Amino acid sequence: NVPQLDGAIAPEVSGLEAAKLFLTGYLVEKSLSLDNVFVISLIFSSLAVPAAYQHRVLFWGILGALVMRGAMIAVGAQLIHQYAWVPVVFGAILLVTAVKMAFMGSGTADPTSHPVLRLIRRVVPVTPGYEGPRFLSRLGGRRAVTPLFLALVLVEITDLVFAIDSIPAIFAITADPFLVLTSNVFAILGLRALYFCLAGSMHRFRYLKPALIAILAFVGIKMLLVQTSFKVDPTLSLLVITGILAAAIAASLLMPRRGGGAVAA
Repeated sequence: NVPQLDGAIAPEVSGLEAAKLFLTGYLVEKSLSLDNVFVISLIFSSLAVPAAYQHRVLFWGILGALVMRGAMIAVGAQLIHQYAWVPVVFGAILLVTAVKMAFMGSGTADPTSHPVLRLIRRVVPVTPGYEGPRFLSRLGGRRAVTPLFLALVLVEITDLVFAIDSIPAIFAITADPFLVLTSNVFAILGLRALYFCLAGSMHRFRYLKPALIAILAFVGIKMLLVQTSFKVDPTLSLLVITGILAAAIAASLLMPRRGGGAVAA
């Protein structure tokens, strides 16, 4: 039996209902990907990744993300199927994340100081510069990695961190593994195009962060209501999430930040 989570798709669900659940899940995943775009842009800037090689890092990073997301979705679906309290835990994770984002400062840590990169540098030699599109090389007769490999590792770590929020968020929309997986896959496959489209103009969308906080809070509360008699209709979920994103984008374009800001490299 398919788990009957709020908004979960049942075997007899109509095609229109399934389409609404998929679109809602896709919009949630796509909106949460916007933070990925900002962090990836910061990684490329910190490591001075040449523009000609950025698409290669994103290509392999997205493939790795698909594998990780698939495994996490499989585990999450199994947990929801076996334990009734798991949706409550997922909802609490989303609410905590929303609160942290609301009170988190605008400053960002330097990605090059990540502990994983320090560990890699201790174990494997790193070439002093880029060697074309290569991830692996040789240095002093030893197998070595290039800075491009370090960028790929950071991109994968970034997706893993964001998946901790996005996977519970999509399960708040539907518990059907097929809809969860496909909405994630389509959202991630568009991440590379989204990066090249928005990386240099993210500063213009000043109200996207409050919108993401509102979406996380909404789906978190929606998931906490699983154990109650109150259910949020999938159509209402789609309208709320679409409305929040549309309002944030419109407000950002109509009320730009005074003084503008430097465009990211």
